[in-house]
Amino acid sequence: MMQAWLGFWRYGWKQEAVSRGVRALLALASVVLVGWWLGQTQALIPLLLGGIAGALAETEDTWRGQLRAQFTTLLCFALMALAVQSSLAYPAMLIAVLVLAAFGLTMLGALGERYRAIAFATLILAIYAALAAQSHDNAQTQLQTQQVFSVAQWQVLLLLAGAAWYALVSIVWAAALPMLPVQQSLARLYEVLGDYLQLKSRLLEPVRGVDLERRRLALALQNGRVVEALNLAKEYLFSRLGPGKAPAWLPNALHLYFVAQDVHERASSSHEHYDVLADAFFHSDVLYRSQRVLALQGKDCLALAQAIQQQGGSVHDGATARAMDDVAAAIRYIEAQPQPVGDDAQAPRPLRSLRALAANLGRLDEVLGNALTPQPEQLQADTSLLDRQPRTMAEAWRRMRAQLRLSSALMRHALRLSFALAAGYAVMQFADNSHGFWILLTIVFVGQSEYGATLTRLVQRVWGTVLGLVVGWALLRLFPGVLVQSAFSVMAGALFFATRHSSYTLATAAATSLVLLSFNQVGDGFDLIMPRLVDTVIGSVIAGLAVWLVLPNWQSRWLHRVAAQAVRTQAQYLREIMAQYQAGKQDHLAYRLARRNAHNADAALSNALSAVFKEPLSVRRNAAAGMRFLVLSHTLLNYLSALGAQRNTRLLLADDSAPARAAAGLLRALEAVAMALEARQALPVTESTEEGELQAALLHPLEESAPDAQRVLQAQLVLALRLLPQLREQAAALVLPRD
Repeated sequence: MMQAWLGFWRYGWKQEAVSRGVRALLALASVVLVGWWLGQTQALIPLLLGGIAGALAETEDTWRGQLRAQFTTLLCFALMALAVQSSLAYPAMLIAVLVLAAFGLTMLGALGERYRAIAFATLILAIYAALAAQSHDNAQTQLQTQQVFSVAQWQVLLLLAGAAWYALVSIVWAAALPMLPVQQSLARLYEVLGDYLQLKSRLLEPVRGVDLERRRLALALQNGRVVEALNLAKEYLFSRLGPGKAPAWLPNALHLYFVAQDVHERASSSHEHYDVLADAFFHSDVLYRSQRVLALQGKDCLALAQAIQQQGGSVHDGATARAMDDVAAAIRYIEAQPQPVGDDAQAPRPLRSLRALAANLGRLDEVLGNALTPQPEQLQADTSLLDRQPRTMAEAWRRMRAQLRLSSALMRHALRLSFALAAGYAVMQFADNSHGFWILLTIVFVGQSEYGATLTRLVQRVWGTVLGLVVGWALLRLFPGVLVQSAFSVMAGALFFATRHSSYTLATAAATSLVLLSFNQVGDGFDLIMPRLVDTVIGSVIAGLAVWLVLPNWQSRWLHRVAAQAVRTQAQYLREIMAQYQAGKQDHLAYRLARRNAHNADAALSNALSAVFKEPLSVRRNAAAGMRFLVLSHTLLNYLSALGAQRNTRLLLADDSAPARAAAGLLRALEAVAMALEARQALPVTESTEEGELQAALLHPLEESAPDAQRVLQAQLVLALRLLPQLREQAAALVLPRD
């Protein structure tokens, strides 16, 4: 029993959500204990609210990076709290401060995730400052104006003290456990890769009548999760690559990241239409065996994720290697048959694709097998990563200025949030609501840049508030002791930070319970139940109406631009691949950047389409064409990934050779599709004469001495060229108005 609990604790300790919860537990519990020890229980509310705001501003970094970020955060907090405190007695000035802060702080999101988090937390702290001062004002109405302002200043200092204390906890945590966030991000990366491989294995099922398009769509959506995990791991690793001596574990962590990139490229490869393979090898078990290999490799990725978490070696039972031997034996049996596989003249093509698939699976197994035991030459490879953060004030201003246009989703969200806060404050003043700042707090938490995301957050916020009020009421009834209620409030705060990214309903319930329990320390928590519920509903309604009526950011209107970016980045990916075939395989920054940009654009398209299907039917346009375009675009990316995965052999291709001319023609076609999408113009959907000639040249039999890499190159270019008419057709459907 004890071993089971220890194993559960070791597993939970490695989870990012648990780490966030433990940090919050340490910070909030220490605040409560010190407050009780000093007999200053009335100071607990602003201290806890300040700590929560500080935790909302936290982003992952080294302790030095945390020190710089926390200093910036506290400076922003102090300036914002001072502005709110100075304007509390003047409603017009206060709403001007909140509106300008909402616009300016939201626009800071153009600089990156860190600045987005600091800006959001600063806006939250502004409302906390008003809320804390107002609650104290309501409790002590007999005080003179000068005395109240003195108390308000004290409340602000306590808010900043709570934020500063959490900052200290965060810095110490980062210094004590520098490797833990990287482990967590890498483990998460291999988990989603394992899921991707297992989803990909379903495409190899040789069963007729299967809805492959639906399976490809599910795979494209999962690819977005893989890309997100890759980007997160990259940011965590990049923050550790600063000046000074790198820690001993960093080269191995970088190797695991680059292995994951290699696995992703190989896993996303396609060497043939899967229905063609299913028809060609319908009477053989070779595809079932290949499917089993891919599924086992998905399990190997999950085992690797667990090994990263536990800092131990991955356990391989040899099942994948035996399955690979079975695939090789099945292919040898097919090759030994006297008659061609299938009934048509295209039988050799599926067999070549099957060999390429087996070779890719074999290489994938080798890469996974050596993930935890890298060779010295692998650790000395190019490990440079691109810094996407602004390096100078001029660059930061250029990024901000680029968003200062009404077509920018960020600026529309900033204007919408400002309007919603003004409307919320007007309702608060009109109703003479003593707890009205909770309306503004709800607007900030619920308001998102997209309609679907706001609607989802709105529903979660309301249901979470109801659940939190019920739980808080029960705790107040069952545990009237103030000390016990303080303990529950600390646990609620930890639960909020542990679940706010995974279950916002539960996180809202925890935050609501924390508010009831904390405010019960200085008054009657039962009196807050109905105001909290009513204000949450009012704030949610205002946020919902704002995202619908005020400069709505309908994703369906911008699908053509997102699709154009997906096609254009794939063209750049193809350029880098062809350069690799000419110069030899090199995993340098330019190649990895082109590959990542292509997958990022593919993920952006899938995310945009997910948002489209959450929009009202009255504004939803070309969603079906967008989904078909996504499937085709992702299929093209799969074909290019297969080219990238097979670039081990250097090919000296003349400019007038069939592969070079085909690649150039494919690049021109992709650029034309991207330009047509951006200009909302349709292209001819039929196959051009040039494309037909290029395919015929690629299908011309090669000499026996031709390297296998050239055969794969030509086969993949044929697949990509054959996809162009369908891609143009769906691009045309995407830019035309809906009937």
